Amino acid sequence: MSEKLSIIQLGNPMLRQKAEVVNNIQDKTIQKLIDDLLFTVKEANGVGIAAPQVAVAYRIFIVASRPNLRYPNAPLMEPTAMINPRIVNYSEQIVKDWEGCLSIPGIRGLVPRYKTIEVEYTDRDGKLQNRKLTDFVARIFQHEYDHFEGLVFLDRIENTLDIFTEQEYQNLIFERL
Repeated sequence: MSEKLSIIQLGNPMLRQKAEVVNNIQDKTIQKLIDDLLFTVKEANGVGIAAPQVAVAYRIFIVASRPNLRYPNAPLMEPTAMINPRIVNYSEQIVKDWEGCLSIPGIRGLVPRYKTIEVEYTDRDGKLQNRKLTDFVARIFQHEYDHFEGLVFLDRIENTLDIFTEQEYQNLIFERL
């Protein structure tokens, strides 16, 4: 049975630690962690979550893009667990767009990220996967990957004028719809 995990918030030192490689993907505790992360990201209305956000320093994250109140224009995809992921190639084009974080509630920012990335990761069945990700899904991947390095999206913001409250972000987004 999956359970909703507690999401730690900015200021908790676990968010600034480097995550460790997962060696035994088939271990029952790793498989349960994946199930719990899948459940937690859905319950929290997020589009991604990394194990360090639930105070577990492993290189596992979920990418789960779908339209919701936080991201009304997000593409729909099957939630995907990515273990020991890495970026193997990236476009020269960098795009600045909105990000938020379940560990930093109430704050949004305009963050520069690669528009297109090629990634490798191991899926929960232990199979190596290679995918090309673009736009919003590439952004989610890069955001979650930063959690493995002890970084949060605020560390990537170029100018403090690019930081907004959630309310002002919502006002801007819904003015455009």
